[in-house]
Amino acid sequence: MRIYKTRSIAADACKNGRISMNGVQLKPSRTFHIGDAFSVRKGPVTFTYRVLNLTENRLGAKLVPEYMQDITPPDQLELLELARMAAQSGRDRGTGRPTKKDRRDIESFMSDNYFDEFDEE
Repeated sequence: MRIYKTRSIAADACKNGRISMNGVQLKPSRTFHIGDAFSVRKGPVTFTYRVLNLTENRLGAKLVPEYMQDITPPDQLELLELARMAAQSGRDRGTGRPTKKDRRDIESFMSDNYFDEFDEE
């Protein structure tokens, strides 16, 4: 249902205990029924979904709301928003490693030709 990009990534999430239903970790082969609610842990946030319909094939992104409902609690959505804000408040532009332009400016400053101009005066 497009929670994960590929089936193999979804299977790995099941094997690592990131997908659960009623507090029980699910196996990749678990069959769902209409009305089942399951939780998916992605980073600090635990998303909760309810199955509305079943399908045999992979769905287009526009069709997902017809088959699955997001019932994630508001406190988990707040954690998601806090994580997004923390990611945006990363390092300021210009701090950290120099850019290629900065490196070229430093190299031209440190070159012998730059200091020769001052020695002549």
